[in-house]
Amino acid sequence: MAGANLSPRQKMINLMYLIFIAMLALNMSKEVLSAFGLMNKKLTESNEATTLRNDNFMANLEQKASDQPEKYVPLKSKADQIDAMAKKFDAYLEDLKGKMTATVDDATDYEVMDKGDYLDEHFFKGDKLKDDGKEFLNQINSFRDGVVDLLKDEKGMEHIVKDVKEKFSTEQEVNRDGIKIDWLDYHYKGFPLVASLTKMTQLQADIKTTESEVLSNMLQGTLSSEVSMTNYTTLMETSKSAYFNGEQFDGQIVLGRKDATTKPSRVELKLDGRPLTENQYSIEDGKVKLKIGTGGVGEHKIEGKLIFAQDGEEIEVPVSSSFATVAKPNAATISADKMNVVYRGVKNPMTISFAGIPDNKVRASAQGLSSLGGSRYVMDATLIKGREVTINVTGTLPDGKPVSDNAKFRIKDLPKPTGTVRGEDGAIKMQRNSLEISTIGAKFDDFDFELPLNVTGFKFKVAGQPTINVNGSKLDARAKQALSKAKRGSDVQIFDIEAKASGVSVILKKVSPVFVELTN
Repeated sequence: MAGANLSPRQKMINLMYLIFIAMLALNMSKEVLSAFGLMNKKLTESNEATTLRNDNFMANLEQKASDQPEKYVPLKSKADQIDAMAKKFDAYLEDLKGKMTATVDDATDYEVMDKGDYLDEHFFKGDKLKDDGKEFLNQINSFRDGVVDLLKDEKGMEHIVKDVKEKFSTEQEVNRDGIKIDWLDYHYKGFPLVASLTKMTQLQADIKTTESEVLSNMLQGTLSSEVSMTNYTTLMETSKSAYFNGEQFDGQIVLGRKDATTKPSRVELKLDGRPLTENQYSIEDGKVKLKIGTGGVGEHKIEGKLIFAQDGEEIEVPVSSSFATVAKPNAATISADKMNVVYRGVKNPMTISFAGIPDNKVRASAQGLSSLGGSRYVMDATLIKGREVTINVTGTLPDGKPVSDNAKFRIKDLPKPTGTVRGEDGAIKMQRNSLEISTIGAKFDDFDFELPLNVTGFKFKVAGQPTINVNGSKLDARAKQALSKAKRGSDVQIFDIEAKASGVSVILKKVSPVFVELTN
């Protein structure tokens, strides 16, 4: 052998040379090992921060799902699946790292982690994989395929899917000689323990970063959907609920967001100061839909608050709005010129209102005018001198501005009453015995007021006999005696009929007479 011919001196020189080379290699190896250790330490610290951030996100998402289930429960469901896959893979790697560092006395002394024996024996058996090696690959593939399957149909997640496929690929690698090598052999066979430990910590970082990106993009997608212009509608804001001709319209068009998943947890509303019950509203498509009657004519106020759950607290949104109710037109307004008339001596009923203004905001005034409540009034023109009266009306608009108007009415006396016998008037024919028992009356012809007249006396004249004054409304004994002497065809006059009307404060005009021709 060649080494046998070397002199002892040469052998000593060669040995010293080998020791020198070994010492150089040893120093270089320690620096490299320390560098890997430092990288592993930095990655571990970064992973702890990422884990804390992801846990906070999941906690916030759980609260939001509780506050607004329709919006956030579907998002939380997918987030839970990603979180479960990430935690399972991370726990597996953490357990494997613990077994690796258990082979050294001090898990932080990276300079002694220069051997690759543990993983070489744990994963490989010659050129084949052990069950533990297959399980390692299965863990990577399961996480990768699970995330891809969950996100493949999610809009906006394409870049994350592509990144996950690349980061967690277990396809064969090509070495520096251009030869394809199995992924596990290429990355873990024959490597120092600290290098493999750092690679696994990097895998954990990739897991946590993937989860963080997925969760962030999911939430960003939800927020982007919320602020999308397709979720907005235009609303009209006005200073009041109704306007009159001649006014300047001060409406403002604003944007309002519509969201079927944003629902108040509680509703506290009042209509004109009265609390609304649950059957007076419903929550549909993110809107509070009122189911109330329009009420009486005038302005109605809706006030209160909508209460939303946010981050475990209740956020109150004030409500202050109004709407106006106007009388439904069910008849045309038709008036005859110069027919505004009131009668002296009676209570003339009147209706006075202002369109679009509630009755309690309307005031009417005139001599002899008094209110009966609401829009009902009564006019007594008995004491008014002259033949005309003016009624002035003022109203207060919803914005507080006053309006006014007036109308003139002619004052007329009550019409002349007509005398009657048995309800008939003028010249009539009647049998003697019928006239004897008939009631003498009086009435107003073609008069809209219900004014029953009470006859208190009259004069009775049979042709050829003296006139008889009768008290009351029926023939007395003297009148009946005179009637008995009348011949067939004789004329009987009933005149100077005295009549009174209840509630009439003036003297009635003279009642017209009745003429009766006896038929027997």
